[in-house]
Amino acid sequence: MIGFGKGRERPTLRAVLGRRHLSVALLAVGLAGVSLTLLGVLALRVYANHNLHLIARSINYTVEAAVVFNDAGAANEALALIAAAEEVADAKVFDDNGELLARWQRSESGLLAQAEQLIVRSLLEEPIILPVLHQGQQVGRIELVGQGGSLVRFLLSGLAGILLCTALSAFSALYLSRRMFGDIVGPLRSLANVAHAARRERSFDRRVPPAQIAELNELGNDFNALLDELESWQSHLQSENESLAHQASHDSLTGLPNRAFFEGRLSRTLRNAEKHQEHLALLFLDSDNFKEVNDSFGHAAGDEVLISVATRVRAQLRENDLVARLGGDEFAVLLAPLHKRDDALRIAEKIAASMKLPIRLGEGQIIVTSLSIGIAYFPDDGLTPSDLLNAADAAMYQAKRNLRGQGQMAETERSAQHVKNRS
Repeated sequence: MIGFGKGRERPTLRAVLGRRHLSVALLAVGLAGVSLTLLGVLALRVYANHNLHLIARSINYTVEAAVVFNDAGAANEALALIAAAEEVADAKVFDDNGELLARWQRSESGLLAQAEQLIVRSLLEEPIILPVLHQGQQVGRIELVGQGGSLVRFLLSGLAGILLCTALSAFSALYLSRRMFGDIVGPLRSLANVAHAARRERSFDRRVPPAQIAELNELGNDFNALLDELESWQSHLQSENESLAHQASHDSLTGLPNRAFFEGRLSRTLRNAEKHQEHLALLFLDSDNFKEVNDSFGHAAGDEVLISVATRVRAQLRENDLVARLGGDEFAVLLAPLHKRDDALRIAEKIAASMKLPIRLGEGQIIVTSLSIGIAYFPDDGLTPSDLLNAADAAMYQAKRNLRGQGQMAETERSAQHVKNRS
């Protein structure tokens, strides 16, 4: 089996159909032209032979008296009178003894004359022999060779007609192949383009346009239906993936980002802050009496408290700030960028103040809670995520020991050194 290598391009459907259509058209026209020409030549051959026989009889009647009286002059004159007016190449009159009495020969030379003689020898009877009779007795004979001018002209006109018809057929075939391209190849190309877009670009929103041919239109409709299913399935997969990604990175109770998401964002933010010499702050939040809420009102009430705390904390932050639930009743807030250290303390005070409003549970109970907040600054209190989290966590426990419901800034050797350098 002959295959196409990587370096050889496969022919397009349009090129294949065009070549096949043109070949069939030219072959059909050529065969028809050759057949008509052969039939015409055969018909003309019969006509020419019949005409030569009539000319021979006419000469026979004309030269009969000259042959009887052996009058060469009269025979030549009568022979020339008839032969010159007809398609005769050579005419001879013999007496009864076989002696040449008169002869007329057409004086022509050149390629055309040679072609005529060649055609005469191929198609016509050569020569036509007819006896000269007088009172039922043969007194001589006539030999007649016809001229091929009519046959040559017919063959040339037939060849010209074949060439003309071939040219017209080629033009018609090209025109019809273009029409065929529009009717057949066009819809197939549209379908191929949509298929390529779906395979390479995952573009399932494109559709195959309607086609005039019923089979191609049905094929396009089936392909569009398949694309509808693929698009629906892709949307479903995207929705499922987004849902799974959200579940993997967010807390199912409060809807806040979880610890893994927060630590990833913190790492990226620290790298960016170090690159651009920016500052940021990390708040570590812990509920002061969450265990008592669970013990007194149950875990369902504790969940309501956590949801309410998450909502209130998120409401106090700026647009680019991030709050996450680290686990249990612990939350963390990333403040970036931080233009002034006092901004972090101000936001922490707003968060603490928002907790003073009692929380009304679904069953009507009213709970008052508070948050202890630890604050760590970058780069004063650490350069890595773990250093900042540990510093903020230590500051939160310090705030819980000192006075619950307040914020406490981290006190680390690094921050003390920064304070000393600033002073």
